[in-house]
Amino acid sequence: MNRKELVTVIAKRSGLSQKDAGKALEAITAVVVDGLKAGERVAIPNVGTFEVRTRAAREGRNPRTGEQVKIPEKRIPALKVAKALKDAVE
Repeated sequence: MNRKELVTVIAKRSGLSQKDAGKALEAITAVVVDGLKAGERVAIPNVGTFEVRTRAAREGRNPRTGEQVKIPEKRIPALKVAKALKDAVE
C-alpha cells in the first residue's frame, strides 16, 4: 500500500477529507520522526513501539578488494511490534 492508497483508506474510515487525512498522516509521521530524533520511544497502541537502537562499531570487509574496513557505531530506528498486531496477522 503506497501513500496515496493509505490516505484514501484513512479518509474513508475516519470520515475526513482526502486533504485532512493526508495532513493527519504527515503529522503522525512527523511526531514519530521527531520523537526518535530526540531519543524517545514512540508507542502507537496496537501497532508497536518505535525506538532508536545503537549498532556497535565493528570491522567489515570490502567485497571487491578484501580489505578490512572499520564500520562506525550507528543509531538505527527499530519497531517492536505489539502483540495485538502479531495476533491480527496470524
